[in-house]
Amino acid sequence: QVRLVESGGGLVQDGGSLRLSCAASGYIFAVNHMGWYRQVPGKPREVVALSKRDGNANYAESVEGRFTISKDNAKNTMFLQMNSLKPEDTAVYYCNLNQGNFRTVDYWGQGAQVTVSS
Repeated sequence: QVRLVESGGGLVQDGGSLRLSCAASGYIFAVNHMGWYRQVPGKPREVVALSKRDGNANYAESVEGRFTISKDNAKNTMFLQMNSLKPEDTAVYYCNLNQGNFRTVDYWGQGAQVTVSS
């Protein structure tokens, strides 16, 4: 079992910055990707940024150039640096870990509220 614990959400003004952290623990192996998703009420969860096994990162078009995903592998911790935040970035942000070979499993953090005021 894998546990993901998020921290770093909060309230920030338009144009501000926040950094989210996600600490992973447990039986971690064959990680395919780790990433960040977000969700607003009434809408499906959407991918924000993914850090893949090959070291490449993918970003949603809406955050490209403003958000940066990074990892500290020694500490099993992932970060999302969010700059130039906009009110439309307001959402609950979830960290995700996908692992496994023939059978893949997704694990999720508890969610962190990010609110950007205009």
